[in-house]
Amino acid sequence: MRRVDAVERRARLALRHRLTVDTRTDDPVEVARSLLALHGTDPSSVYVGAWARMRDGQVADVERALYEDRSLIRLMGMRRTVFVTSLDVAPVLQAACSRAVAARERRLLLGMLAESGVADDAAGVEAWLAQTEEVALRALKERGEATAAELASDDPRLATELVMARGKSYEGRQKLASRLLLLLAAEGHVVRGRPRGTWTSHQYRWASLTDWFPGGLADWDTREAETELARRWLRTFGPATADDLRWWAGWTKTQTKRALTELRPVEVDLDGLHGLLLPDDLEETSRPEPWAALLPALDSTPMGWQHRGWFLGEHGPRLFDRNGNIGPSVWWDGRIVGGWAQDSSGEIVCRFLEDVGADAQSAVRAEAERLATRLGGVRLTARTRGRTWLEEELAA
Repeated sequence: MRRVDAVERRARLALRHRLTVDTRTDDPVEVARSLLALHGTDPSSVYVGAWARMRDGQVADVERALYEDRSLIRLMGMRRTVFVTSLDVAPVLQAACSRAVAARERRLLLGMLAESGVADDAAGVEAWLAQTEEVALRALKERGEATAAELASDDPRLATELVMARGKSYEGRQKLASRLLLLLAAEGHVVRGRPRGTWTSHQYRWASLTDWFPGGLADWDTREAETELARRWLRTFGPATADDLRWWAGWTKTQTKRALTELRPVEVDLDGLHGLLLPDDLEETSRPEPWAALLPALDSTPMGWQHRGWFLGEHGPRLFDRNGNIGPSVWWDGRIVGGWAQDSSGEIVCRFLEDVGADAQSAVRAEAERLATRLGGVRLTARTRGRTWLEEELAA
């Protein structure tokens, strides 16, 4: 069995995730494609993650790809998480992951509507929801683009109030329009457009998918899409374990086994872990020159594996929140060696969690200056996650 040690895995990560100076690009679409998708739950992660892998990326470059060229698309995919990906990868994610997410979301929404009393029985609730979906899509088509609040004002049914987490200490209420748009997006009918505010805003305007992409997304068979996604993932994140793939994709063990059976990957030894590589990807990777990077919270690289010890070491408790979300991380030569945050004045502050030497410190300072120039004074805040121990310390 071929052994792939941590040094070689870090070399693969550096080159395939475009983290060395020589592998950077001018195109944010190429960045997204190289990672399969940019993690997009926090809007700022898309920009900062792209810039780390671009030679001279700016806000305008990412916005152009998202909203003018529309060569990137936001969609809800793996683990019910929002990602930004290229148009050739999007149909695969849609069929392999989003369909299952949409089915769960539909069941959940039907249950909430039944509790709200929109109809007397299950069949009536389904009919009511089907009619309301048509109302929402028609209103969105007429408006061109709209926020959830604007849609809710178009028809009383879209303003129906839903009770979230009924009976829990964190029970809340939400208008149907917001929840319905999430479902319609997961099903591939609508798409998130420009945010209402700046590039860091997470309140989007919505549009009909076919208005933005007249041909729509290619229709993949679910099982074929699962196999293709597993193939692309192994190309990007391999060698890795089956558990890594299952966690990343949000699949069941059955889905994961089925996709891997089709691929017939080669077994490799990952320092005691049972790893997998594609049969045509066994050539040893040469180690690149040492490199530094400041990656954003929820970046697609550290969130690509469940087993992270080979690049994270013992630093996890200081860099991850309680829900398993990574905060901003400092990388040197294939390993996470610290974290970064903005202090009360907005200045980027880095903290090393181990002795890395003068060369690493100098390279990290240069990356911090490069990022500060792109931020242009914008303050980043933790969204959809908790602040990490290190962020709390640095922010103070």
